[in-house]
Amino acid sequence: MTTYRTVAINGLDIFYREAGSRDRPTLLLLHGFPTSSQMFRNLIPALADQFHLIAPDYSGFGYSSMPTVDEFDYTFDSLAEVMADFIAAIGLKRYSLYLMDYGAPIGYRLATQYPERVESLIVQNGNAYEEGLGDFWKPMRAFWQNKTPENSDRVRQALASKGTKWYYITGARNPENLSPDTWTLDQALLDRPGNMDIQLALKYDYQFNVRLYPQWQAYLRQYQPPTLIVWGKNDQGFLVEGAYAYKRDLKNLEFHLFDTGHFALEEDGDAIANHIAQFLTSRLPPTLT
Repeated sequence: MTTYRTVAINGLDIFYREAGSRDRPTLLLLHGFPTSSQMFRNLIPALADQFHLIAPDYSGFGYSSMPTVDEFDYTFDSLAEVMADFIAAIGLKRYSLYLMDYGAPIGYRLATQYPERVESLIVQNGNAYEEGLGDFWKPMRAFWQNKTPENSDRVRQALASKGTKWYYITGARNPENLSPDTWTLDQALLDRPGNMDIQLALKYDYQFNVRLYPQWQAYLRQYQPPTLIVWGKNDQGFLVEGAYAYKRDLKNLEFHLFDTGHFALEEDGDAIANHIAQFLTSRLPPTLT
């Protein structure tokens, strides 16, 4: 059974979903944009009989606290710091990381700061290479270079309801099989007063993630964490070339592509859950499985 909890972290209430026995290996699920831990609503029960699963919402997302941009520094450094304090507060010592979209820059900050804690990586449309950033990012790069009202407005348009739905249906095999509950919930949370400013701050700060790609690649080369790639190959934001790029730096790599888009769990959740179960069982030390 999945439980729904909050824990106080430096004055913030951080919401998280938890399932499975703490005696089992832990999988820390780090969600992407424009969603929250609800993206793992089906994956968690599919794996809870074998693993301990934790899925938090970042500050400003989902059901966690949403201080204004004047009250909280909305950068990926800050989000990662809150997640590090969250991990300490709930007593996680070692874990595998599920990295997706925004979860990748947050998770790689955790991994490079605490490499001894990371048992393995599961990467699902989570970028760490320039090859993964295509034409989709041109308006964002313009925004990074010149934060004019015009460039800001282009980014704002991507945060409207049409843009949120786009993340789900673009590249999907069968869009008619996708529940509109997903993007409707995401949009309701994005539309909260003040959240647009939060998202713009994070979109602007994303440029500093790209600058850290060489550092994260060095981490992969040095520590060689066992890694499972499960990537929606039709994603137009995080291109499939970004998945292939991991092969340059990782020796202990299992690689799977799916004929779907950004939110691969929506169409291929069962297959991804099976790959995760087999991967973790085979790659983690026997004493932990």
